[in-house]
Formats: sequence, C-alpha cells, structure tokens
Amino acid sequence: MKSNVLSRYRVMAYVTAVWLLVFTVAIIAKYGFDTGDTMLISQIHGVLFIVYVVFAFDLGSKAKWPFGKLLWVLAAGCIPVASFFVEPRITREVRAQLAQTEAEAAPAEA
Repeated sequence: MKSNVLSRYRVMAYVTAVWLLVFTVAIIAKYGFDTGDTMLISQIHGVLFIVYVVFAFDLGSKAKWPFGKLLWVLAAGCIPVASFFVEPRITREVRAQLAQTEAEAAPAEA
C-alpha cells in the first residue's frame, strides 16, 4: 500500500465532513426557520460522499481491514463531526502499518 491511498482518504474524510456540517446547518435553517434551499448542498455532499466511500473502501481493502471496521469508517462519513474523530485514529493505524511494511522490506533490499 502506498501513502497516497491514505492521503486521498484523509482529504476526502475532511472535505466530506465539512460538507456534511454545511448540509446539516442548511437543513436546520430550511426546516427550523423556513429559509434557504438545500438542493445544491445536498447534491454536492452526495457526490463527495460517493468519492469518500470509494477512497475509504480502497484504503480498507489495501490495509486488509475486517468488514466491521470498514463499515465503522464508512458510517463515520454519515454522522456529523464523527469523521473528525475517526480520521486521526485511522491515520495513526495506517501510518504504523506502512512503517512496519517499510521496515520489513528494508532488510530485503540491503
């Protein structure tokens, strides 16, 4: 696994989380205060979420996560602010896995 797989996931986790917060505020404004329209925001978030799912699935398959962990990471993209807590944890785990893989490959190259 390459580190760019993790980078893509991290970027999409944050972008999707921010748009989910924007969408949540727009929904509250629309239904709580009868203002605004959420169509454009919901469509943008929907597209970004699909990209997030693809990148999270790619990372999970390359990191050989169990299915439950993959579902946990995907669910974090559906809950406002959850990605801000899940992403750093996943990043630490994957970076440790990358470092271990590099350390195991280093003696073979020497």
